[in-house]
Amino acid sequence: MTKKERFQQRSTSSLPQDPSKDTQTGNNRLASGQGRGGGAGVKATDHGASTPTSISSQQGGGGVSPAQRGDLVLVGEFGRAQGLKGEVRLKSYTGDPQALAGYRPLIAANGRLLTLKGVRPAPGAATDMLVAQVDGVTTREAAEALNRVQVYLERSKLPLPDEEDEFLLADLIGLTVQNEAGEAIGTVVDVPNYGGGDLLEIAPMPNGPTALLPFTKAFVPHVDISAKRIVAVPPDDFFEPAKSEPEDEA
Repeated sequence: MTKKERFQQRSTSSLPQDPSKDTQTGNNRLASGQGRGGGAGVKATDHGASTPTSISSQQGGGGVSPAQRGDLVLVGEFGRAQGLKGEVRLKSYTGDPQALAGYRPLIAANGRLLTLKGVRPAPGAATDMLVAQVDGVTTREAAEALNRVQVYLERSKLPLPDEEDEFLLADLIGLTVQNEAGEAIGTVVDVPNYGGGDLLEIAPMPNGPTALLPFTKAFVPHVDISAKRIVAVPPDDFFEPAKSEPEDEA
């Protein structure tokens, strides 16, 4: 593709029948892209061009991994091999999952540069799961070596968010969650969207089951990407496990 397309925007609401507005303020919290957080809300631009096979840091001491570089955005993660001819499953974090094939090069977590020759939807209901053919990967063994490898894209190749309250999903993943008193209560581990708007999946500190919080100004009044934190106002029983319904007595 050669046409540069805008981010896919989505808003969240605590009431599924009206996902366009915050139920308390009427304001939206927008997160660009598709709902498996850790991704970029992007659509494709063809950035074709020949590229080297790896990238290294200019810093000493072993350099900096892609996950630590502030100029890269997480856009996908490989899964298991598919078939015998080098195809591999790929979870896409872009607004249009198949748009991921239009960006190049993708930078693997080990610094290797990768180009997708093509993608197609994977069997099953998950719309963000693809089957990908990676340039130079022609055997099942080579595809298996990509399992669980995350891939990144240079931030400069992405269009900037249009609104103040619009964020790249990848920028939200890993943020510390604080309450209004400034106490750290958890970490954002995912930004799912099940059709009613973006949610923050938060893992409590120090451990325990995750919980989902609507990504609205009512529940998330402050987001500070540079400080890697958000301020949240969750319910008092936010991390408490759901109580089972008592069985009716006959």
